[in-house]
Amino acid sequence: MDTQEDHAEGEGLVMDTSAYKCHCEFQLEWPCLSFDVLPDGLGDCRTSFPLSCYLVAGTQAETSSQNKLTVVRIDGISEIKNNDDSDDDDEDDEDDNGPSLTHKSIAHKGGVNRIRVAPFEGCVCATWSEEGNVSVWDISTLAQGVDNPKEKTDGKLKPLQSQSFTSEGFGLDWSKVNEFALASGDVSGVVNVWDYASGGEWSLSSLGQQNGSVEDIQWSPHEQTVLATCSTDGSVYIWDTRCDDNAPRLSWHAHDSDVNVISWNPREQSTFLSGGDDGLFKLWDFRNISQQTDNDGNTFHCNEAVGEFQWHSGPITSIQWHPTDSTVLAVAGEDDQISMWDTAVESDPQEKQEMFNGKSVPPQLLFVHQGQKNIKELNWHPQIPGLLLSTAESGFNIFKTISTE
Repeated sequence: MDTQEDHAEGEGLVMDTSAYKCHCEFQLEWPCLSFDVLPDGLGDCRTSFPLSCYLVAGTQAETSSQNKLTVVRIDGISEIKNNDDSDDDDEDDEDDNGPSLTHKSIAHKGGVNRIRVAPFEGCVCATWSEEGNVSVWDISTLAQGVDNPKEKTDGKLKPLQSQSFTSEGFGLDWSKVNEFALASGDVSGVVNVWDYASGGEWSLSSLGQQNGSVEDIQWSPHEQTVLATCSTDGSVYIWDTRCDDNAPRLSWHAHDSDVNVISWNPREQSTFLSGGDDGLFKLWDFRNISQQTDNDGNTFHCNEAVGEFQWHSGPITSIQWHPTDSTVLAVAGEDDQISMWDTAVESDPQEKQEMFNGKSVPPQLLFVHQGQKNIKELNWHPQIPGLLLSTAESGFNIFKTISTE
């Protein structure tokens, strides 16, 4: 396992640069609870340095009126040069200039609990506001603005669609296989699906209600009508939009705590992740689900986790499968750590157990990244293999390690 070096109390963390391909950090005016990567036209599978990328973020400002949606362009993310690199000094000096940041913003009413970019239209995004509104935005003017920073951008923009609810929410996701299908879930447990029709009209329908607050929602990356939700009641629900009985198709008890986040494997249809307040994240296989009957004749679903991982000492705040490697994933926790894992690695009873800060290191653990405070969300970059982006109360990190590509 690779990690940043942990020094004595008072000395803080010192980054082991030999474990990173690149690393940079930046802050916006206000912390951001949520962000998403904006697709760009710079090419897929980019590995050459320096790197550029785009993201859109929503702020958590001191007052409601100060909040913003911000599109950011980061240029000049350079490869970290170690002592054994043979590149000439001139190139090293050029890299020392660091990345450059360009950003454009519009006003957003209320803090942004969650923001998601539509996968079929890179300049459309949806937001969940702390004031109980789900809104859909065309942010193409902001994207154009960061490419042409001298052009003035209007700081105000009306959403394409906005719907007010009695409760705020955190669950929000676009389908990756059904164009412009959007799902949202709120703290009262209600799950809604949005469909876009010709002429710019959106229709809203309720799938049903989960017990407890819907903390996360994920469309299946393989089926157009199937989505999953997780809740503060410790359960995961699987819904099908073709069914109108306001009931999930499957559900099971996943954690003995709030389930905060879920992730559907984009490469393997049967595998699924959940992360909870208990600091655990679990690997599930839908092929293991069985239907059972209790003593009163009521049927229920049972699912045994195929993997259970206890590394983080605080609640899991974000979890995501690698976009192209079906066994690699990243996890963020309230313990100010991001961990990277490969579930394909098997334990070797003859191999000496590695230790880190007095804890046994699971063989599946590839890397631990530290340095941010109160980490909220992470995303793999879909066009730059192995590049991770994360947001925290202390700002953003962008990094790529030697452990993943």
